[in-house]
Parts: sequence; C-alpha cells; structure tokens
Amino acid sequence: MKVVALVSGGKDSCYAMMKSIQYGHQIVALANLMPVDDSVDELDSYMYQTVGHQIIISFAECMGLPLFRRRIQGSSRHQELGYKTTQGDEVEDMFILLREVKRQIPSVTAVSSGAIASDYQRLRVESVCSRLGLVSLAYLWKQDQSLLLQEMIANGIVAVTVKVAALGLDPAKHLGKEIAFLNAYLHKLKELYGINVCGEGGEYETLTLDCPLFINARIVLDEYQIVLHSSNSIAPVGILHPVVFHLENKADDQALKLQDKIHEDSIQKQGSVFEVQDSLERCETTWKPVDYSADPVDGVGHKFNISRTNNKCTFSICCWLQDSCNGLQEDLEIVLGKIESQLAGFGLGWENVLYIHLYIDDMNKFSEANETYVKFITQEKCPFGVPSRSTVEMPLVEMGLSRAYIEVLVANNKDKKVLHVQSISCWAPSCIGPYSQATLHEGILHMAGQLGLDPPTMNLCNGGPGVELEQALKNSEAVAKCFNCSISTSAIVFIVYCSKYMSSLERLDVQEKQETILRQMKISHLQEGDTHKALNPMFLYVLVPDLPKRACVEVKPILFVEDGTEVGIETITERSSSKTPCYWGFKRENWHDSCIQKCVISGKICAFILSITSELAAKICFDSLPADYVNNGQYSPSKAHMEKLSKFCIYLLDKVITDNDFAWEDIMSLRFYVPASLQMSVELLQPMLSNAFLELSEMSQKEVKNGEEPIFNIVPVIGAGRSASSMDDVITCELLARKS
Repeated sequence: MKVVALVSGGKDSCYAMMKSIQYGHQIVALANLMPVDDSVDELDSYMYQTVGHQIIISFAECMGLPLFRRRIQGSSRHQELGYKTTQGDEVEDMFILLREVKRQIPSVTAVSSGAIASDYQRLRVESVCSRLGLVSLAYLWKQDQSLLLQEMIANGIVAVTVKVAALGLDPAKHLGKEIAFLNAYLHKLKELYGINVCGEGGEYETLTLDCPLFINARIVLDEYQIVLHSSNSIAPVGILHPVVFHLENKADDQALKLQDKIHEDSIQKQGSVFEVQDSLERCETTWKPVDYSADPVDGVGHKFNISRTNNKCTFSICCWLQDSCNGLQEDLEIVLGKIESQLAGFGLGWENVLYIHLYIDDMNKFSEANETYVKFITQEKCPFGVPSRSTVEMPLVEMGLSRAYIEVLVANNKDKKVLHVQSISCWAPSCIGPYSQATLHEGILHMAGQLGLDPPTMNLCNGGPGVELEQALKNSEAVAKCFNCSISTSAIVFIVYCSKYMSSLERLDVQEKQETILRQMKISHLQEGDTHKALNPMFLYVLVPDLPKRACVEVKPILFVEDGTEVGIETITERSSSKTPCYWGFKRENWHDSCIQKCVISGKICAFILSITSELAAKICFDSLPADYVNNGQYSPSKAHMEKLSKFCIYLLDKVITDNDFAWEDIMSLRFYVPASLQMSVELLQPMLSNAFLELSEMSQKEVKNGEEPIFNIVPVIGAGRSASSMDDVITCELLARKS
C-alpha cells in the first residue's frame, strides 16, 4: 500500500515507518501537526507531540519526501477514551491534514502512526482513517516496550530526549541524551518505579536526528536551551528548545537502497513542504455518515422464524426466512431488518448486541454480505462498541433455510467492554469493518472467530491447517491478554470450525496441536502461580463447507473473566441426584456421562455440550446396537427415532441444569447442531423439538417455553463432534447459561 506517515519527530513514528517498509508498504508522504505559534515548544494536547517541531521541516529533505503540515487550531476537548467527531476539536485538524494529502496524492491508501500503548491516540487515528477510507497501520501497537526500544537502537534510530517528566529523570542531566546512552538507565527506572521504557506514559519525548530512512542527510543539533517547566523535586519537567541545527549530507550506499521504497511514485517534489490551511468548517459535510435506515420488513409476504431464549438479562434472538427465493443480499437485509425490529420491540438497539453469528450459504459472497451488514451495524449506532462477530458458511439451503441466518446475543444493559482495533499491527489481526475482536459483558468474554492470519500482513499463514490453528490460538491469546486472562486458563469452551477441504489426518493434526499448545500455555501460567484460576474447557469441532479467506480453521473461544471474587469451579464430575425426575421413560444410566462435557462456575455460569454419536443414537433408540441400523459408524434415524433422540437430549439438558442449581430461564443461548446429511429439514425438526419442550414444561411444571417462540436455534452443519477426527454426531447441543 502507498502510505502517508504521521510524524511527530520522535523515535516511535520513525520506527513505525521502518516497520511499514519491512512489511512491503511504500512511504510516499509525511504529515505533521504543529503549534499555531512557532515560538511555543509544547501544546497541552492528549494527541500530539510538538516538542522539537522546529526541526520536523528537515525530515522532508532528509527523506526526500513531501511533507504536509497543519497548525493545530482545535482544542483537546475529548478526554474520554471514545471519540465522536466534534468541530473545533484538535482531532479534526488531523482529518483536514490527511484529507489534503489524499487529495494531492490519490494513490495513498494507508496511514502509519507510532502508537504503542495509547488507546486514546489509536482510536482517534482509526476514526479519521475510517472517515477517509484509509487503512491505519500501527506496527508498534502492543509490542513489548523493552524489546521495542532495543530494536530501535539496533536498527539505527538515533534520537535524543527533548522532554523529561518522570521520577528519576533530571532535565539538567538527561535532556539531549541519545536513547542508546539512556537505555540501561531507563530499564533501571522501570525496575525501581515502573516507568514505561519507551516513554508511553509521558515520561519522556524524543527527537530523531538520524535513521536509515534519512537517505539524504542527518540532523545535527548545534545549540539548544533547557527550559524548566516545573521544578518539582520528585519529577521535574524540562524541555529542550532547539536554537541552531544543520543538515549533514550522507553518502551511505546502504541507506540509498531504501530510496526506491520510500519515494517511488510520489508525484510531489521530493523534499517539498506544504502547509495545509483549510478551515475546520469545510470538513463538516465530508464525513457525515450515510443513513442506512432499514426498510420496513413486516407485512411484505415473508415468513419469518424467530427463536429467543428467556434470560431476562442476556438472551439470544435468531431469525431466518422460510421459502425464500431471494439472493443472499436480499435475504440478509430482510433478516437484519427483522432483528432490528425485534430489538426495537424490547426498547433495545444494535448497541445492546454483544455478539453476532452470521451464517451464509456461499462464502464467495462474503463481501456482498458485509456490504449489507454495514447498512445496519455501524459505529454511529453502537457508541459503546460494535458487536463481535463470527462468519461461517453453512449448508443452509439444504436444510430448508434462507441464504442468510442471523443469531444475536443481546444484553438489556450497555455495561460492556469492547475491544475494537482496526489498525494493522504485529499484535493481532485487525478488524477492518464494523465488528470487534472481543466483547466482555458481566464476566463472560465473547471473542470473534479467529483465523490463522499473520497480523502484520493479514494473510493466512502458509503451512496448512496445523499452522493456521497455531496462529489462530496465538491471535486469540493476544486478545485475551487485553482482558488480563488467557485462553489456556480462562476458556469455558472452544468452538473450532473446520473446513470440509481438510483431510481426516489434517483434522487430527489440528486437534493434537490445539491440545499441545493449550497445555504448554497452561503450564506456563501455572508456573506463574495461577493454579486456582485454571478452567478445563470444553471442545466442539464443527465441519463446515467454507470459511472466510478460504481458511482451513476458525477458532471461537468463550472465556470467563474473574472479577476478583472467589468462585467454585466444577468441570468434570457431575453431581448425582436421586431426586431427578424421569421423563419419557428415560432413567439415569452410567453411560449418560459419556455424552456430556461440562464447565460449571458455581452460582454464576453453567455451560455444557451434549454429543449424541451414531453409536449412542442407536443405543438410545433400541437399547442395543443392531447391525441393521449402524453401517460404517453411520446411523440414519427415522422421524420417529429423531423424535426420541430430541426428547433424550432435552431430558439430559434438564437433568444437568437442575443438578447444578440452574433453571431454563437462565439460558443465554441453546443451539442444536444437525448434519444436513440426515436429510431432515429445519421445518421438520423445529416443531419436533418445540413439542418436546412443551411436553417437558407440562410434565415438570417448569418455565421452559418462551411464549410461542422456541428457545433454541437449529444450526445446519456438515458434521460436529468432540473430536476433530470423527465429527459424526447425529445431534449436538451447546448450552450456555448464567444466573440472571
């Protein structure tokens, strides 16, 4: 991509440019924001470093690139983390600056910045990029600061301190010193006082005098003044004010090799400087979002199938069309519109949605699905953060469903924490679109489906399914760390979607690698003293027709994030209960436990997966294994047998819920995965399961049903099971409940 680099003059923005080039991008222009008054060294800004701004103009000549500059006219109005576009705010100066760069150099498609740990800065850069249709590159984001500082020094960044403001840093001693000279001392201060060695907490700021990108010249600082802003005895604040400097020409052949990478295709005169003086008012009409209000969908002849759980705090709504002859986009628009109207009926909106499962019938139309999706779910509609999402191709049409099938998890409050990083970085795959990496709500972390994408390139890792799985787990762990947890100790369940294009040996390799990686991660955490926190997660492998980017594997973890209170964890043994009633003639058998994976956090969460294999299905229906009904491990139940299997599943679900002191109204989501190979349509299965729930409700006097709507979703799959090598369940149930 052609990149405009935001430069402050410091080490971070320069090294971010070097990383952008390393990953195949091309720097074609520089952009800088400076004070209105040239005599002012520093502005009271949460966004921009302006110390040393007098020298930034030299970067253009040193790099042989055009430099676009704008004087900061706005004020730092928004101190909160999120950003809403506001005329007169300093962030709008960045918008005007980058808009002008894009106007003069239309080939620019990305913006590089040196954000390392500041969500405040990253979110604002991403907001501006989103409005201008640019990609944010933040290759230093979430990197270990100690390693990062070592890398900068080792890779030829020569930068001096121009501001110090931390315990242990003395303006008289430490201003004007190179970071290589201060490296050891900064690490000592980290050990003593916990400072950020890269200065991310405002401990110090730097000015780059030389680096490999300076292909024409280096900057020599001849004379400067030390200005004391605060004489605080604990952490005095001082600034270096440049007085005299000059450029020293280079004749470095090695550095000249970067020249083509830096300014090739730049239509601007190399080394030229442009001051952008556009007004703030002019930008008001350029960013206004398009209003994609959904058209009314009720009463247009479509037959909807809606399901909804009856947890009063967090519940799922599922919607699909029956007898649809439309294309994917039309089906999806109708279904999203129906979900929107359902939410409105509860006095809720998309901002209340925590997670979205998007099932489509053809992954070749993934981009079309996204085009429709963004008409409904936008950042403007979700000021607290857009929902996390997974997208999977399923055999929908074969089971009598429409081409698009939506399931949303909804909270009746807005008490959620959302991680939505849109910048491309080395940290984890970005979310270029209106969905988030993860959403935390009341102790449960709902993570977006993770592919085996290499974060800095956003390409699938080469090497096959096992390598993709390893990278997907690394990506998941990076996201989990942002919430102070780990997938190896905090996961309740892993849903692993496997593409049908994988061989059985490849699937086995995926399972073995997952077990090995998680075990190694857990050992590492246990050695750090986290023994009391470790959960034993459940695993469900689902065989699907296709995944985004033609990936082989997609991992979707759900985690429990502790709030500091003591919790009781039960993951293996099930409580025996002699009081459990027997419904439909089913009685407690020892082999029932073999059907169930379970993770219970006492008084808080109950999650389990019930797997009915072909062998168990035959046993349930016939109390034996007649050879006539099981061929090569495959069992094809009749309608009558499927009714009996449905009742058995609901009987066991009720037993586990009851034995663990939960109720049906605690259920947040309940899915039945059914293979399309059974040749039983959802239209046949849904009333079958609904009748079983109705019978249970009548027999047990429990609140099992939710009005006329089912409390479960039926998800068509190619196969599912607790083992990746044998995804041959006749029916699989996945339940997640939380105390209301």
